[in-house]
Amino acid sequence: MSLEPADEYDYMAEDEDMADFVDDMNEDNNERGGAEMGDDEYNMLTKVTDTSSAQARSGKDIQGIPWNRLNITRENYRVTRLEQYKNYENVPSSGDAVDKECKQMEKGGNYFEFFHNTRLVKPTILHFQLRNLVWATSKHDVYLMSNYSVMHWSSISSNLSELLNFSGHVAPSEKHPGSILEGFMQTQISTLAVKDNFLVAGGFQGELTCKRLDKEGVSFCTRTTYDDNAITNALEIYDSPRGGIHFMASNNDCGVREYDMESFQLLNHFRFPWPVNHTSISPDRKLITVVGDHLHGLLVDSHNGKTVSSVVGHLDYSFASAWHPNGNIFATGNQDKTCRVWDARKIGTPIAVLKGNLGAVRSIRFSSDGQFMVVAEPADFVHVYDTKADYKMRQEIDFFGEISGVSLSPDDEALYIGIWDRTYASLLQYNKRHKYGYLDCYL
Repeated sequence: MSLEPADEYDYMAEDEDMADFVDDMNEDNNERGGAEMGDDEYNMLTKVTDTSSAQARSGKDIQGIPWNRLNITRENYRVTRLEQYKNYENVPSSGDAVDKECKQMEKGGNYFEFFHNTRLVKPTILHFQLRNLVWATSKHDVYLMSNYSVMHWSSISSNLSELLNFSGHVAPSEKHPGSILEGFMQTQISTLAVKDNFLVAGGFQGELTCKRLDKEGVSFCTRTTYDDNAITNALEIYDSPRGGIHFMASNNDCGVREYDMESFQLLNHFRFPWPVNHTSISPDRKLITVVGDHLHGLLVDSHNGKTVSSVVGHLDYSFASAWHPNGNIFATGNQDKTCRVWDARKIGTPIAVLKGNLGAVRSIRFSSDGQFMVVAEPADFVHVYDTKADYKMRQEIDFFGEISGVSLSPDDEALYIGIWDRTYASLLQYNKRHKYGYLDCYL
């Protein structure tokens, strides 16, 4: 992740950094020569409620936006967003170059159907380039960042609870070698990972905070580095082939560190020539995909960190990667507005180049059965590709707002999307569609 100055963005995702729906409505109205939004209209826009699947089928907007009372249609506002949304690039015009060379894959897939939009849950983003802040550990359990808090949402009980609050003092209740026993104050959480019974939160100053979900308190606190360029960009929790649970931290100090989740000891520290924005480990745990502030990615040996091959094709910096469960296919997401799919056995040319609508690819998730790949842009669009159709067919999930993260439940039955917006912040839930052929005889 680059820390070069950016005119349009600050490093922190403050209110003024990203498009807000109500502000956009005001600007659009002014451009059309209309008056600024009045109190009644503002109250109408901001008085939003949850949306159920039944209400959506009856015509209600999934986000509760009252288009019938606005001076612009949803279709026209979509056109405006596509025209005006500014994709952040470290390499100028990288997205424009892709737009000229690459066509989008066909829409028409219908793999997940809208189930519920929850307004009680308000996801947030710390850094505009880091969007891995939503994790589902089951079809009904979701963990996410909301300002300084790690929150747990249960879709069964509709209960939202605070798990950790980093606005004050957080310190470990267990003693482990290397742990900072005095803990941290006012930690700004830049990235998150939750799997099974484990949670790891990464901070803007290289902080790592580890927690077991079945225990009170925090298990471990440490700093990966005291370098000025210390932000934790990505985390991954995974089963080790040697037994136990490990996690990997990718940092802006050009380092990738592997830890044991039982003893919380540092097992490996690999260094690279550029800041590492994301890593993902292959299903057999032999290879690591490493992407960062460079046009090329790397495949490296997980045991010694040595480069096995370079991943060449993107035109800008990459911030996402993921492995298909078959262990041969992996994908990378880039600020050139593409997700590229690669075969590790013949790495020369991507097997698919998948172009987004308006911005960088910030998150990628494969379903556990390998049938789908979920790709999130920074705002408004999540694409679900059918891997069995060679990524040539996709479902496009369309809404308005910045995306804080996407997550499939481990059984692939639910897809959660965190939306950051001052007015319409929420958690979208889509459920996997099923074809029950045995019911046809009753129709």
